[in-house]
Amino acid sequence: MSKTSSMGRGMMAILVLGARHGAGLPGGTAAGVAADLGRDRSQVSRSLRSGEQEAFLRRTAERTYALDWSIMTDAQQLTARRLHTDGTVALEQLARETDEGCFLGVLHGASTLTIGESVPASSNLVGSWLGRPYPAYCSDAGQAVLWESPEAEVRTVFAGVDFVRHGPNTPADVDDFLGRLAAARVRGYSVVDEEAEPGLYSLAVPVRDFKGDVAAALQIVGTKARLEPRRTQCAAALVEQGRWLEARLGYQPSEGGRD
Repeated sequence: MSKTSSMGRGMMAILVLGARHGAGLPGGTAAGVAADLGRDRSQVSRSLRSGEQEAFLRRTAERTYALDWSIMTDAQQLTARRLHTDGTVALEQLARETDEGCFLGVLHGASTLTIGESVPASSNLVGSWLGRPYPAYCSDAGQAVLWESPEAEVRTVFAGVDFVRHGPNTPADVDDFLGRLAAARVRGYSVVDEEAEPGLYSLAVPVRDFKGDVAAALQIVGTKARLEPRRTQCAAALVEQGRWLEARLGYQPSEGGRD
């Protein structure tokens, strides 16, 4: 008698269908999935029917089973809601700990867009950045939102973009940006030092979702004179809040450390 639970058998059947999808196949019959698993057809058929009832699977016109992507859509919508609600909690906590302006940004084309902020009156930052885009190659969130992107993808994002100088340390070109991104990955957070404008200094970390994709960047932004001397302390608080927010979005680091 197999010691695998009914839930475990159901998940194995779903994983087989996922592997078939990854291989470009349309789905599978109960007999085909049973053959892949080396299990009894009637047992696998029950697992597949349960998967259909729970909306993990759907029946096709050919009477095969395939993944039901509506559950992924629901998960993504939940992630978007949590990014705003739990993101606000993370921003407010981070602002209290650092007494600096804190922001949440996402990638939008070749720009980053602020979707959340918490700005203490004492931070010396004026105005709101909500809904305002800024070039990703020099923005506070730019390196963090492209954290997991391979070099080819980064080059595609910036294809045709003129690297206009916004501050004394604005990256000169995409190779310069890639070099700074590589250094940030080693450090564990990005440092944007007078790249966006003179005197402005920021730290940022990527925030990953349940798929392991970067959903946003969590940032601390302030004047260089105030923030740079406190970089280590503020970075520790930033990393802690970033990990908390990732956990709320369902991200699970791989075994042996963070991805």
